Amino acid sequence: MLILGMSPLDKDSTVSIHEDGRITWAIAEERLSRVKLQDGFPKLAWDEIFKRAGVNPSEVDKIAYPFFEGRVEARMIWDGFRAELSRNTGASLRECHQAMKKIAGPGRVPSPGLPVRFEGYQNYMEKDWTRHVLYKLTSSTVMADRLTHLVRYWRWCINAAKDHEMWSRMLEDGLRERGMLEKLVRVEHHLAHAANAYYTSGYEEALCLSIDAYGSGMTSAVAVGRRGRPIEVLHRTPFPHSFGAYYEQLTSALGFKPNRHEGKILGLAAYGDPNLLMDVVRARLEESPEEVRINGTMNAFFARLLTLRYTKQDVAAAHQTAMEKAVSQVVKYWVQKTGIKNVVLSGGVVANVKLNQRIFETEGVEKVFIHPGMGDGGLGTGAAFLLEEQAGGMDSYTLDNVYFGPEYTEDEMRRELEKAELPFERFDDVEEKIADLVSNDIVVGRFNGRMEYGPRALGNRTVMYRAADPTVNSWLNQRLGRTEFMPFAPATMYEHRRDNYKNIDGAEYTAQFMTITFDCTDQMLKDNPAAVHVDGTARPQLVTAESNPSFHKVLSAFKARTGVPTLINTSFNM
Repeated sequence: MLILGMSPLDKDSTVSIHEDGRITWAIAEERLSRVKLQDGFPKLAWDEIFKRAGVNPSEVDKIAYPFFEGRVEARMIWDGFRAELSRNTGASLRECHQAMKKIAGPGRVPSPGLPVRFEGYQNYMEKDWTRHVLYKLTSSTVMADRLTHLVRYWRWCINAAKDHEMWSRMLEDGLRERGMLEKLVRVEHHLAHAANAYYTSGYEEALCLSIDAYGSGMTSAVAVGRRGRPIEVLHRTPFPHSFGAYYEQLTSALGFKPNRHEGKILGLAAYGDPNLLMDVVRARLEESPEEVRINGTMNAFFARLLTLRYTKQDVAAAHQTAMEKAVSQVVKYWVQKTGIKNVVLSGGVVANVKLNQRIFETEGVEKVFIHPGMGDGGLGTGAAFLLEEQAGGMDSYTLDNVYFGPEYTEDEMRRELEKAELPFERFDDVEEKIADLVSNDIVVGRFNGRMEYGPRALGNRTVMYRAADPTVNSWLNQRLGRTEFMPFAPATMYEHRRDNYKNIDGAEYTAQFMTITFDCTDQMLKDNPAAVHVDGTARPQLVTAESNPSFHKVLSAFKARTGVPTLINTSFNM
């Protein structure tokens, strides 16, 4: 069976092709339009994927989409709002505000954490007096906090309901224009996330955890995947109890762009002291064994109120650590309840590599896998897996690699270089040449083979440099026009994984896709300081000779020259 998967149109629109239960092609619209997280109907990706795959649209059996019809999604949104109106959150919010009073006082609180040194970076938020008044009016009492949350939630519902109906019409119009509307099959959002994680894990049996901002009325789901059976959902948590929204509000409060810069907040958190505000932040989390409910999620002003007295890194650290502890407790409960020790993860929240490390370290967990296209951009693949499952032909398998995008011939590349009037030279053994250049402190951009699927650069569209220079995170990010608090990720030869990363057994498969951090060994810190964060962790891509022979050969040639099996690896994003 040939299935076309389409991700949600609201951001990062992506098209994928599945043949007999395997992903064979996946192209994100942003890679062709050059607009980050491109939304709308993926016209460019649609045309490109059929052209490159050599498939005629008439050959497609079904089109899978991971949201219900717009009116159904709108009804779910308003059902969630009515349920939230009837909830009593007073006890939790009172505990939060009592904790705030204990640490209240005049003036700003110096961070006991590490200083953040970036040109132009300010540790504290600078706000005029009107903002001070606004944040205190909306967040400094239980009643104000609750009311602000509900008003902003109501406004979100209005916009979200309209948006879902708009995206639904856009999807149907686009498919109708192409004569493909009758092939459309819609599936539940979080079930598609669970399918993504389970069916690419290779596990016979797994506990599936999906965590994101919102999807089909829910924010997270716990499920079980077993070979030969449909995925079974055990528990769902409704919106607005969303760690995705929680992190979006934090990102905005600290002066960054929600849905874009959450990774910066994760990097920033390592510089802060989580204990200063832990009681305050965690009091907003209503934790039970099977789930976490978050009170006041939609009150964006609460985190902004904290920034008036505390550094950005301390606010970030408290929120990050509170989330890690809460989610880990939920994972521990479900591992004990089900007896399943393999955990698979999907959803935008598990783009948070440090959270994934904490889940892997949770008592009872033996193996972990994070789907490489963990966010909604990868969700068309999960929807397609569900249709394969319904047809009775889906089993969990391991990904050889995630190079599912287009590749270009030598003639095509030559024409583009000539058009751009760039000088070039052809080398028969280009991997050895790259190793020579990088060994001599030259930054190398690598464009090779098929493009990666998912948000990570994994060696085929990659900027490389040696990781021995700790200043590279500053000067290379400046040249790329970025500001990052987390260091560049390392690409390491798979066979040297234990020499560089601690406690990696059980997560070595998922580490091939740069989806999790590990504590680093002394050897890694000594040889590759540029790739190790201030907390002693790194988020590696483990490279095997089978998954990417050419990139592995580059690393091997670099090791032959330097004795080090690692290079830093970052994307072309600017």
